Amino acid sequence: MNTDEHGCDFLEKLLDLPAGQAGGAEVEWEALGEVAHIYGGLTGKSKKDFEDGNAKYISYKNIFKNIHINFDDLSQVRVSENENQHDVRYGDVLFTGSSETAIEAGMSSAVTRGFQEKVYLNSFSFGVRFNDRITLIPEFSKYLFRSSFMRREIATTASGVTRFNISKARFKKLLIPIPCPENPEKSLVIQAEIVRILDTFTELTAELTARKKQYNYYRDQLLTFDLPAGRQEDGDACLPGRQVEWKTLGEVYKFQYGMGNTIPTLGGEYPVYGSNGIVGTHNEFNSEDSPVIGHIGAYAGIVNWGKGKHFVTYNGVICRLISELVSPKYAYYQLLKQDFNSMAKSASHPFVSYAELNKVLIPIPSPSEQARIVVILDKFDTLTHSISEGLPREIELRQTQYEYYRDLLLNFPKPEEVKA
Repeated sequence: MNTDEHGCDFLEKLLDLPAGQAGGAEVEWEALGEVAHIYGGLTGKSKKDFEDGNAKYISYKNIFKNIHINFDDLSQVRVSENENQHDVRYGDVLFTGSSETAIEAGMSSAVTRGFQEKVYLNSFSFGVRFNDRITLIPEFSKYLFRSSFMRREIATTASGVTRFNISKARFKKLLIPIPCPENPEKSLVIQAEIVRILDTFTELTAELTARKKQYNYYRDQLLTFDLPAGRQEDGDACLPGRQVEWKTLGEVYKFQYGMGNTIPTLGGEYPVYGSNGIVGTHNEFNSEDSPVIGHIGAYAGIVNWGKGKHFVTYNGVICRLISELVSPKYAYYQLLKQDFNSMAKSASHPFVSYAELNKVLIPIPSPSEQARIVVILDKFDTLTHSISEGLPREIELRQTQYEYYRDLLLNFPKPEEVKA
C-alpha cells in the first residue's frame, strides 16, 4: 500500500484532491434527517407471535454483532397480511435503539444483500433508508457508521441512567459525509475503493480470529465426556473411558443477579462487571473470584472470569460455587463451553434465565483430572487471550491498523461553517 507514515498521500490520491484539501468541496456534509428517513421496528407483538412465526425478522443481536446483517441468522415472527409493519430493504442501515452504556447504543449494521421475501426489524431497533438523491452503497455505509468519529457522534444522541436510549430527534441532526455528491460516478469509485481496502483488512483479521477457534475445539475436547446412559447424542464429541459424575449447574452454582440501579464510578478500587465484561470501577464489591454471566442485552450469556474482589451490576449474574466437588476454574471453563449467548432468546430483549442455567448438565471428573484440565486450558488461555502475547496481541495490532485506515479513509474534514 503506497502511503506515507500518516497515510495522507494515499488519501489524497484516492480522492484526487490537492494536498491538504481532502474533504473540501468534494465532500458534502448533510444532516441525516435531510437525506434519509427513519422507520421503526415491529409493533403490537405479543410473546405468542414469536413462538409460531410465519415471517422473518432481524434481531437486536444480529445488528449489534455484525457490521452487515447476517441473513443466515434470522428469527421468526407471526405477521398477518393486513398489518402495517415496516419491512427492511437492500441499502438500509439498521441501528440498535438502546444499550447499557451510551457508547454502545446505536450500533449499526448495513443491509448489503438483496432479497425477495419481506424481512422485518425487531422492536428495539430502527432503520435508516436514504433518499434517491444521494448515492451511498451499503458496503460503504457498513464501515462509515462503525467508524470511530461516527460512533462518538452517535453516542451523543443517547441518554439515560441504567439504560441509554437513542433520541431520534438528535439522531436526525447527525452530519454524515457524502463523497462527491455532484459527481455520482466518481462518488461510487471512491466508495468502492475504500470498501476494497477495508474489506482486505477485515479478511486478514478474520483469518487470525479463525485460529482462535482451534483453542475452542481443544477446550471442548478436554471438557466433553460420555453422557449418562440413555443421553448419548449422535455426533457428540467425547473422549471415552473417563469416569465422571454428572450434575446440573444448579447443583454446582448458586446464581444471583448483580445489584440494580448502580452506576460505575471512575477511580473506584474494584472493577465493575456488566454483561460484557469490565464496564467501570466502584468503591464497593459484591463478589470475589467468581464467573460473571451477562444477563440481558446483546451480551446475554457471555461468561467472564471475575478475578479478585469485584462488583457486578444489575445486568450481570454472579455465579457462586456451592459444590466442594468442583474446582472454581474447572467450573468456569464448563460455563464457557455452554455458549449461553446462543441460547439467550426472547421475543423482546435477549436474556438468560435462572431456569435455563440450572438445568444444564455438566460432567464432574476426579479432582486430579480437573486440575490437569485447568492447567492445560490456562496455558491455552495465556496463548490466546493474554494482552501481551499470543494471537490476541497479533489480532489487536491488526485491528488497530484496520481502525486507523478506516478512520483515515472515512473521517473527511468538515467545512468551517459546519464545524462544532
